[in-house]
Amino acid sequence: MPQDFAVPAGVVLMAVLITAATDLWKFKVHNVLTLPLLAGGLIYHGVVEGQAGLATSSLGMLFGFGALFGFYVLGGMGGGDVKLFAAVGAWLGMPFTFYAFLATSLAAGVYSLCVIVFYRTTGDTWSNLRILWFRFQTVGRYLGSDDRVESAVGLADRRGRLIPFALMIAVGTVVTVLLVLSGRLP
Repeated sequence: MPQDFAVPAGVVLMAVLITAATDLWKFKVHNVLTLPLLAGGLIYHGVVEGQAGLATSSLGMLFGFGALFGFYVLGGMGGGDVKLFAAVGAWLGMPFTFYAFLATSLAAGVYSLCVIVFYRTTGDTWSNLRILWFRFQTVGRYLGSDDRVESAVGLADRRGRLIPFALMIAVGTVVTVLLVLSGRLP
C-alpha cells in the first residue's frame, strides 16, 4: 500500500458516493464537485509528495480523462462522468486509476446486462451497438451529435436507456480502494 493513501482514499470515496447519489437521482454529475475535486487532487499530491506526486497525479488525471473521453465524443456518456473520472485519477494517480477503470468497466457491463434483461431491450441494444460501430468506423464530422446522452435524460424511460455511470465509477473506485487497503493491490 502506498504511503499516505488514507487521505486520497477518504476524499475520493466521499466524492464518488455523493456523485453516485446525484447521478442516480437526477442523471447529473455537477461541476461544482468534480472541478474542485480534480484541482484538489493535483494540489494535494503536488504539495505533499512534490514533483513525483504531481506527476503521478497528472498521469492518473490524464488516464481517467482519456479512458472515457471517446465514449463522450461518441455520445454515449455525459461530460460530468469524464470529469469525475479525471478527478478520481488526480487523487488515486497511476496505476490505481487503471485498476479503478477495470473495475468500473466490469460494473458497467454487469449493470448493462441487467438493464437489457430487465427492460427486454435486446433488439434496441443491438441496433444501437451497430449504429455506434458505424459511427466509430466513419469518424465523421457529426460524430454522435444527434444522439447525445443528455437528450435521453429527459425521457420517461431513461432508467431503461441510461447507465448512471457515476455509480459505476463509485463501484470501481470503492473496489480499488478496498483492494489497495487490504494489500491485494501493490
